[in-house]
Amino acid sequence: MPNPLESLLEALTLSDTGARTSEDIFTGPSQWMPMGRVFGGQVLAQSLMAAMRTVAPDRIVHSMHGYFLRPGDVNLPITFSVDRIHDGRSFGTRRTQAYQNGQPILSMIASFQDGGPGLEHQVEMPSDLPDPESLPSAAELLASVKHPVARSWASERPFDMRHIPSPIYLGVEGEHVAHQAVWLKAIGQLPDDENLHRAALAYASDYSILEPILRRHGVPWATPGIKVASLDHAMWWHRFSRVDEWLLYVQESPSASGGRGLSQGRIFNRDGMLVASVAQEGMVRVPDPSRASRG
Repeated sequence: MPNPLESLLEALTLSDTGARTSEDIFTGPSQWMPMGRVFGGQVLAQSLMAAMRTVAPDRIVHSMHGYFLRPGDVNLPITFSVDRIHDGRSFGTRRTQAYQNGQPILSMIASFQDGGPGLEHQVEMPSDLPDPESLPSAAELLASVKHPVARSWASERPFDMRHIPSPIYLGVEGEHVAHQAVWLKAIGQLPDDENLHRAALAYASDYSILEPILRRHGVPWATPGIKVASLDHAMWWHRFSRVDEWLLYVQESPSASGGRGLSQGRIFNRDGMLVASVAQEGMVRVPDPSRASRG
């Protein structure tokens, strides 16, 4: 396998095909995944990078809303078409469609804004959580598990993730609650490109956002027959922070019903600055829901 960080950078370096219709066309590779499906965070981040290529450098993304339409195939490249929907005085809007085999796999709209002064406030970062250095990494926890998915999560991801109170890879320890926190950062230094860091944050935001739903019902990822898939993803960037420095991702699920669950997240840097907010609904199906903890 290639170096995970190099694989991330390769995935986010899109090619301009030179083709033009009424839209801008780019292509990008698919990263290998053990189950053969493209990681949702990858196609989100690539769609965002494609949109960024069509706006002025001084306009930064502040929000994104995307729908996952079909599973992607890791054996195929992805084509991205960007519609320049609107360019106003302060805001611009882009729609990116991601395609494989001529069929859309993701549809996303992103909004961009010129920077400037304004009102400032934010919620406070939790102050009673352990530092990331005191927590075990996925590599340490999963090193002895001989399974392709465990191996991928342990050593083939470009991000180091450390769970509070503990991960739910193999089991759910402690109280079955609908909230958790995850420290995360890239496993190495990334280039000094702020747009790249924003896109990489979108990439990482998709890893664990649905886990509070599983934790609430005592369902680990290792549950036989479990099916979890992202349906949509919304993200708001409030302030810039690098993703190769530790970030705290505080997550909770307010509701699950009908085979779907909603999770929300807030991302802080170590100085307590609120960097971004995230919301995602996902399909969550377990073989026998009656056996899951009702709390």
